[in-house]
Amino acid sequence: MLRKNWLLGIVLTILTMLFMVGCGAKQAENNETQVFENASIIGTGDITFTLTIVDENKAETVLTINTDKKTVGEALQDNKLVAGKKDNFGLYIKTVNGITADYDKDGVYWAFYVNGEYSPTGVDFTEIVPEAEYSLRVER
Repeated sequence: MLRKNWLLGIVLTILTMLFMVGCGAKQAENNETQVFENASIIGTGDITFTLTIVDENKAETVLTINTDKKTVGEALQDNKLVAGKKDNFGLYIKTVNGITADYDKDGVYWAFYVNGEYSPTGVDFTEIVPEAEYSLRVER
């Protein structure tokens, strides 16, 4: 009897650990965003910048974003425009303006550009420069 209880205890412990890991993964990745129409002006604050979103069909949505945040990533997340998974390398964006690009599923991802050039830093490490042109584009 003692052996059965010990075995049951181990099984329940393992199941509990697996459940906790599964719940943690769901909390770490959030892919819900707001959806804004082209030419929308969103947010509040003294800093204004423009973001162009280019989907897989090359359709563009241009947004004007007002914020008091210091980085592009903070401003986009504050306005619920982007969502994804945060890790040691920063935010891995999976969803922008309601459009999901999942590399593991479809082989596409969101690429971040500053002034037409592929950015060497992610959105959460890029300080806002009001004159800069920012874009997120679905790429293969």
